[in-house]
Amino acid sequence: MTRAPIATRLPPITVRRWVNSPPLTPEALRGRVVLVDIWEYTCVNWIRTAPYVRAWHRDYRDLGLTVVGAHAPEFAFGRRPENIDRAIRDHGLTHPIAIDDDFTFWRALRNDAWPARYLFDSDGRLVDRWVGEGDYDRTEAEIRRLVEAASPGAALPPVSPEVTAFVTTTPPTYAGITPETYLGADRGVPGTYALTGDWRVDGEYVELAAGAGELVLPFTAGEVNLVADPGPGGPVPLQVLLDGNPVGDARGADVDPAGRAHVDRPAMVRLVSGATSGEHRLSLVTDRPGFRAYVFTIGP
Repeated sequence: MTRAPIATRLPPITVRRWVNSPPLTPEALRGRVVLVDIWEYTCVNWIRTAPYVRAWHRDYRDLGLTVVGAHAPEFAFGRRPENIDRAIRDHGLTHPIAIDDDFTFWRALRNDAWPARYLFDSDGRLVDRWVGEGDYDRTEAEIRRLVEAASPGAALPPVSPEVTAFVTTTPPTYAGITPETYLGADRGVPGTYALTGDWRVDGEYVELAAGAGELVLPFTAGEVNLVADPGPGGPVPLQVLLDGNPVGDARGADVDPAGRAHVDRPAMVRLVSGATSGEHRLSLVTDRPGFRAYVFTIGP
């Protein structure tokens, strides 16, 4: 089946609610350049793009750019307002946020991925679209061109420090690393992970049903994160083992020096960072029934 082409004009932004702004419409935004950022707060690829989106809002909002962040949830917990509002605060998002729980705006754009950026000119016409990470220099160059076209003679700031740093670094390669590993029945692939103990497999997640349990991921990568939910019993401690030993110097930012991660809300937890090349075995051990694990996300 041939996929319908993406929207060529900014469609109505029909969403459940707005944060940081009253409702915005294409008509109210006419005359301004609009960058739509499709995001999901546990998506590691979006998390890596967030500093650039914040920078463009910071540097160009007073010159005619409006950034609209459209949050569309990947998991059921992403529809709970308290989770989204905390994520907005945690990530320092001050631009208008459209809460697209029903994917109405997503479908109007004919979007199909997280994250995605849509750039519209001051007449509401689509200029370009970027899916995934990268191309930040191209995005900012187009923003600058469109802002200048809408306001000839406007004094543009220097290119943002975030993008200046991006173009001077070599992007990491994802070749040869373990792909995203979903754990629920809907998208999980048998044999990509292992469970020890009494676990229940749901559509979106695996949940520890009773007693102590272990979740094991064989992987080849430098970075491993987990989207997890502590469940109704409150914060959950996870013992993080790498190749059978405490994770040590390869621990991610959410793991303490004792090798424990504390899952206190539905979120992405950074478990491993800087693992050596080659094959590894990540083990997560807990004795808190109700703990839910959704997906391992991997990085070089």
